[in-house]
This record gives sequence, C-alpha cells and structure tokens, in this order.
Amino acid sequence: MKLLDSLDWTTAIVVALLLGLAPFFPEPHLWEKLKMLLAGDLNRALDWFDLMMHGAPLLLLVLKGVRHLRQRRG
Repeated sequence: MKLLDSLDWTTAIVVALLLGLAPFFPEPHLWEKLKMLLAGDLNRALDWFDLMMHGAPLLLLVLKGVRHLRQRRG
C-alpha cells in the first residue's frame, strides 16, 4: 500500500497511458491482447507476458484510485 500512496497521480496516469497504448500503431498491444483473451487465442507465454506488462500500469492506476476513494470515505 505504501507504493500506491507514494506514487503521484501524474506519473501513474502517464505511465498507464504510455505503456497501455504502446505501440500506438497499428493497434495498442493491450487492446490486441484483450481481444485475443476474449477470443480464446491467448496461447503463447509471450502473449500472456505482454498482457501483464502492458496491463500492469493500468491495474496499478485503478488500485490507486480505489484506495484513494476508500481513504476519502473514512
């Protein structure tokens, strides 16, 4: 939890956008891997690793937001 608290919002948002959308053309990896996951085509270990690496910053941003909202409530 200290990691989430020490990470500022600007950094979290920039990293989530850059890694989540990289490469920008022809299609972001995260979007491609999510489509593969829903289609059941995520078979190779490299694809799973790619999904985790491109999705981790977005997950971290969501967790930071949830923690922030819980702290504000009480």
